[in-house]
Amino acid sequence: MEKIWYGSSPVFWLLLPLTLLFAIAVAARRLAYARGLKKVQAVDVPVIVVGNISVGGTGKTPVTIWLAKALATSGRRPGIISRGYRGNVGLQPLQATAESDPAKVGDEAILLAAQCDCPVVVHPDRVAAARKAIELGADIVISDDGLQHYRLGRDFEIAVVDGYRGFGNGRLLPAGPLREPISRLKSVDKIVIHRHPEIENGILRRSYDRRPLSFVLRARGISRLDDSELRPIDEFAGSTVHAVAGIGHPERFFRMLESHGIKVHRHPLPDHAEITADDIVFDDDLEILMTEKDAVKCHWLDVSKCWYVPVEVEFEGADADILLDMVLAIKKDKDRWTS
Repeated sequence: MEKIWYGSSPVFWLLLPLTLLFAIAVAARRLAYARGLKKVQAVDVPVIVVGNISVGGTGKTPVTIWLAKALATSGRRPGIISRGYRGNVGLQPLQATAESDPAKVGDEAILLAAQCDCPVVVHPDRVAAARKAIELGADIVISDDGLQHYRLGRDFEIAVVDGYRGFGNGRLLPAGPLREPISRLKSVDKIVIHRHPEIENGILRRSYDRRPLSFVLRARGISRLDDSELRPIDEFAGSTVHAVAGIGHPERFFRMLESHGIKVHRHPLPDHAEITADDIVFDDDLEILMTEKDAVKCHWLDVSKCWYVPVEVEFEGADADILLDMVLAIKKDKDRWTS
């Protein structure tokens, strides 16, 4: 699929009829909510959606973590809701913790709970999850993903765009990587680009584009899987490692390591993949580096040579203050069906 979406493959032409059907379904569903044929469920506190219009890793979860921490520092009581992708949460919304089982709540929810000092609630029904977060004390709800989950009323939408891969061939699924047309970005409140340090941001240059905000992900160091040791990432410069990444865009992780002078044996896995012993056992003595999202799934394995790389969002210039000020200025509008 990566080759079809971001490269060249004759299979693209075979998938175009399915893309047409998908486009009709997307448009019909959005129109149904806009016309009131499907009901939007509002909750009693502001809802911010951090999502994307494309499949795969754009950086929305790190942005969610940054936003939750920034709101908490500003005196708000955020709560985070997540679908719990690849989890099996059950019939009722469940509060995730750093010790939760990823098979039940998904890997992203555990990462969110470990990083943020606020309630993290998991359920495919985001309305029910939001109401549970409010019961747990949240006075503002952040939805990690859910840009296309129109049943949950929202007061502010943040669309995160991958500045490295962009929108691929610009087509909707399955012939392309898009969940919604690029024109959907006209209606969001703010576009945030996950910038690649070596690529100039020329993604959004149509007449209706507003100035996007930009960020990069910076490694905070390299930590042993049991958190017993944290070392500067530059201490690994010149060494050769196995790099394991089960995220939406593994190549971004590998290139980040290489930018610090680390020689990488690449081991990409599907996004949200279950990590087994076979994925982290190799016939040599090299250290094994993985993403923080993958690390939460490895606590039950023999991980004596495993490290993970925690990252944090770093906005350019005053962009962090701009985004936070916009969110803090939200006024609850229950009549707004979507941004």
